[in-house]
Amino acid sequence: MRLVVFVCLIAFGTAQAQSLYMPRNVKKAYQKGTRSMDGKPGNKYWQNFARYAITVSATPPNRTIQGTEEITYINNSPDTLTTLIYKLILNSHKAGAIRQAPASEDYLTSGIHIDKYAENGAAKPWRDAGLATSKQVVLNKPLMPRDSVKLSFDWHYDVSVESGREGALDSTTFFLAYFYPRVAVYDDYYGWDRTTFTEAQEFYNDFNDYTLTVNVPKDYIVWGTGDLQNASDVLQPTYAKRLRESLQTDELIHVATLADLTTKQVTTQQAVNSWKWKASNVSDMALCISNHYVWDASSVVVDKKTNRRASVQAAFLDNANDFHQMVGFGRHSLDWFSNNLPGIPYPYSKTTIVQGFADMEYPMMVNDGTTTDLNFSRFVAEHEIAHTWFPFYMGINETRYGFMDEGWTTAFEYLISQTDLGKEQATKNFQQFRVASWSKDPSAEQDLPIITPANVLSGAAMGNNEYGKAAIGYLALRELLGEAEFKKCLHEFINRWHGKHPNPWDMFYSFNSASGKDLNWFWNNWFFSNNYIDFAIQRVETSPTLCTIMIQNIGGYVAPVDIILTFTDGTSETVHQTPILWQANQKQAAVKIPVKKKIQSVALEGGIFMDADERNNSWKAK
Repeated sequence: MRLVVFVCLIAFGTAQAQSLYMPRNVKKAYQKGTRSMDGKPGNKYWQNFARYAITVSATPPNRTIQGTEEITYINNSPDTLTTLIYKLILNSHKAGAIRQAPASEDYLTSGIHIDKYAENGAAKPWRDAGLATSKQVVLNKPLMPRDSVKLSFDWHYDVSVESGREGALDSTTFFLAYFYPRVAVYDDYYGWDRTTFTEAQEFYNDFNDYTLTVNVPKDYIVWGTGDLQNASDVLQPTYAKRLRESLQTDELIHVATLADLTTKQVTTQQAVNSWKWKASNVSDMALCISNHYVWDASSVVVDKKTNRRASVQAAFLDNANDFHQMVGFGRHSLDWFSNNLPGIPYPYSKTTIVQGFADMEYPMMVNDGTTTDLNFSRFVAEHEIAHTWFPFYMGINETRYGFMDEGWTTAFEYLISQTDLGKEQATKNFQQFRVASWSKDPSAEQDLPIITPANVLSGAAMGNNEYGKAAIGYLALRELLGEAEFKKCLHEFINRWHGKHPNPWDMFYSFNSASGKDLNWFWNNWFFSNNYIDFAIQRVETSPTLCTIMIQNIGGYVAPVDIILTFTDGTSETVHQTPILWQANQKQAAVKIPVKKKIQSVALEGGIFMDADERNNSWKAK
């Protein structure tokens, strides 16, 4: 494949400097100095923080979860807070709650019930939030800047029979997520996050410190976000030893097999075991409990400079054949993502892949369905594990800007799939699964700008903007910058904003400053426009030594494209064009290719950058 050719751009003048549309509230953040136009956190950047001490008790098959928690919430903002907003996500299970799809009877519950509430030790009445997934509470005493407030809750809720992102996986296996009342994000450009949880958009949480105690009957195992603090207290010595060994080996360790579980001697044999977990600077906690899920574990070096390892664990039904390979899939994922793209060593101590139904990510945990196709099971695990970096390490506001996590993760998914399956098969899969549904659909909702806040979208418009369209936008940027420069810019963005709350403009400006290029023309084209991909060959001019191809950009996106020359002797040559082809003129371009043989035909091929109308992508000599 010839990569370097002489390209002549037909322009109506040179490319002009462009600014990016910025919502008024976002613009104020840059004006106030909390964010900087060079893409860095501003010198006045702040974010709030909390310490959560949570205890939950479960006694399956009873589906009622009892919980208590104490929160120390610290106001790092310059604002005096007279109210707090609490997120009560489990109210999404209530009959009549706002959602984007019908719910079955088995999905419905009575939501989360607050039994006691106190501020700074003073008990306070709690009025039920009804169908809302958030609630505003007026503080007894305004919370001043740099001050903190102590909050406490007693609550309970019923795990839903039908499990989605959380719920009962079976009668004695529960996956608990979003299970505790939490303080919503208060940030520097939206203020309180008041978005309604609809089971479509995802999440936006602060980075907090957590201690979690899970009380369960004997013979129940608990897997959770963070590090288990008391393995020797809750596991019999044989199994505690196996778990310790798994943390330092590449070998697969069967921590607890089905035969082991049948003996009912895996856990400490006291009426209730209290499993204690700790996680620092993370955005959420999730956990799974079961008395019959088997337990595999191993580890992998994720940072070759320091030789730091991360644990990879799996919890599943013994008859789920693909899950017997899941620790291996997890090790491969952590290794590849740590050393290729994003190329930042896995930032946490472990990941646990749980057999469930959601195909959903959580900090240090994955809830995936079982399949009979090992390639597909690996693909799903890789995608969910890739979310570690976006949104969890980067603090993305998924509710509004899901393209900043799903888009990046989908791009990484394509790249790791090339290692797994080869480029040809990975490209076919990506075309079918991520691109074809919108590239060939002329419906108006398919062409909405990616920057459109996802909390006002639904269905295909939301899904395609967040996943396939954003992913190939990032991959087009990789083509534009080159792999090395692209990776350098991505690392600069991650290094600036991990553990913080970057918005899209922080990302755009970080890439601009890290590359030393004004990429606003590219950002405007891909993320702020109604464009799609549709190129056409307008005409071809040939001579014995030169072929000039005039290409029209009908759809508008500045995508890469391959030009395939077929000669009269039956041979062919592929000439690759990156998006730089369109920088001077995004409507049309002329590509001049030196030739030594007579040309029979010319064709355009986009690969994953699928053309909406391929009928005008070829030319034949008369």
